[in-house]
This record gives sequence, C-alpha cells and structure tokens, in this order.
Amino acid sequence: MELAYILSPSRGVIHLGPIPLRGYAFCIIIGVFVAVWLGNKRWVARGGKVGTVADIAVWAVPFGLVGGRLYHVITDYELYFSEGRDWVDAFKVWQGGLGIWGAIALGAVGAWIGCRRRGIPLPAWADALAPGIAFAQAIGRWGNWFNQELYGRETHLPWALHITSSTDGRVPGYYQPTFLYESLWCIGVGFLVIWADRRFKLGHGRAFALYVAAYCVGRGWIEYMRVDDAHHILGLRLNDWTAMVVFLLAVTYFVISAKKRPGREEVVEPDTETNADADASAGETDGDSESADKEEPKSDAPEAKKDADGTEEAEEVDLKKDEAESAKKG
Repeated sequence: MELAYILSPSRGVIHLGPIPLRGYAFCIIIGVFVAVWLGNKRWVARGGKVGTVADIAVWAVPFGLVGGRLYHVITDYELYFSEGRDWVDAFKVWQGGLGIWGAIALGAVGAWIGCRRRGIPLPAWADALAPGIAFAQAIGRWGNWFNQELYGRETHLPWALHITSSTDGRVPGYYQPTFLYESLWCIGVGFLVIWADRRFKLGHGRAFALYVAAYCVGRGWIEYMRVDDAHHILGLRLNDWTAMVVFLLAVTYFVISAKKRPGREEVVEPDTETNADADASAGETDGDSESADKEEPKSDAPEAKKDADGTEEAEEVDLKKDEAESAKKG
C-alpha cells in the first residue's frame, strides 16, 4: 500500500453548460500568457517598445501550435491512420499531443515573419522570449497531468503518479511522474537563462541557444524513463535522437555566434532609435532657432550705433555752417 502519491484528476474537462473547459487547453493558454508577459518585460529592458513581443507572438503562437501538432501526428501516425483509428482525431489538439520540437521550429517561422514586418532582428526577440518559453513549457506539462499521460516506468516512490484511467491502452497503477520532472526541469532552465543573460550579457540569439541546449539535456534523460509507445532507432526513442541532434546544433550556434558577434545588440528595435534621433534633432533645431533669436539684437546694435554717429556728425556740420554764415554777416 502506498503511503503517498500524486493523485490524477478523475477527468480533464469540466462542462460549463454546453461549453467544455479543458485542463490541457488552460495550461497551454496560461503558459503562452506567462511567456509573452515575461518576454515583454525583458524586451523593454533591452530598449524595445511595449507590445512588440505580443505583436510578434500573434504570428509565432499559431505557427507553433500547428508545428507542434504536425510533429506529433507525423511521428505517431499510427495513432490516427492505422486500422481502426479515426483520422479526424488528428485535429483534436485538446486531447493532448504537441511536440515541442515542431512547435519551436514552426513557431520560429511565424516569429521570423512577424519580426520582418517590424524590422526587428529575430535573434534578439528570441533572446527576450527564451526563459518565458521554458516557464510556459513547465506550465503546459501539467496539461498532461489532466489527461493522465506522459508518465514513466512503474515505481513505488512516495511521489509516484497514480494512473486510474484504462483508456487508450493505459494500465492503472503507480508510475514515474515524468511530466512533473520535465516541469521542474523547465523551471530550472528558465532561471538558468535569466542568470546567464544578466551575468554574461548574452546577445544575438545565444540566450535562446542556451535554453534549447539546457532543455535538450533534461529531455534526454526524462525521455529515457517514459514507457508509452514510440518509434525506436538503434534502441533509443526517436525523441532521444532529436534531443541529441538539437543539442549539438544549439551548442554549435552558441560557440560560433560568440566568436563572430560577441557582446549584445545595442539596438533591438530600430523604430525606437529613429524616434529618439528625431526628438534629439528637433531639440537641436529648436535650440538653434532660439539662439538665433537671441543673437539678432546683438547684430542690430552696431548698425544702430553707426546711425547715431552719422546723425551727430551731420548736426555738427550744420552748426559749423550756421556759425560761418553768421560770421560773414557780422
């Protein structure tokens, strides 16, 4: 008998009249809000404008959701297209099944489009959003808890996850809570990126590369603990191979970027710099005009003096003429 364990919810959806409220969807939505909120704070601290992160997220989030679902459906196609399965289930995202690899890849495409429209460098935007994405993943993993999925081998640890559902081939029992392990790991990755960014002033996409590399390390050992059906290559799950490849790519980018483009971007949003220059130019113009107005009286003073001197000289000449005339008459 287990003394303690993590309870699983009896159901992952609550109906508010005809409207279903799904725990999985709520976790994804809350995660997105946290990522955008934190990303906006970091972006403004880097010199960007308020709202830019959200504007680009309007492109990145839908692309990311589509990419995450595509990766899951392609790598687990037998769940939707094998005999006895309904292919329509491939569109039921609320039932779970979003691959982070596809979400990041296609989400980057959407972010690139949004950044191009705003004239913003994608690496700088990704750096600002990196820790927020990690925290969003940590929150999103609890959606798997609502759906009683993403668990590992059987265990008798005090924090074992109690699975009660028997649908889709599940066997009720006590299992390793891999969803919890990944959630805690992502929180650690988020704080790691924040610390490293403050300590080393990471730029040009290196904060995002650090997030990717650190996440892959954790995903590797967590994936190894899982027991759900998955494709295997040379004895390892497909996601293990994906984590290793992505880890190597992230580290390679980090090293090359640090050598070619050290330091951090001085300007992350050109519009803010342009506006600042325009304001400075306007201030200089106003200052010049005021100086000119102040100097005008000085330029008129010599001319006025000359006019006064000329008048005095004319009066002296007239007086001398009058005296000469009077002397002649006398």
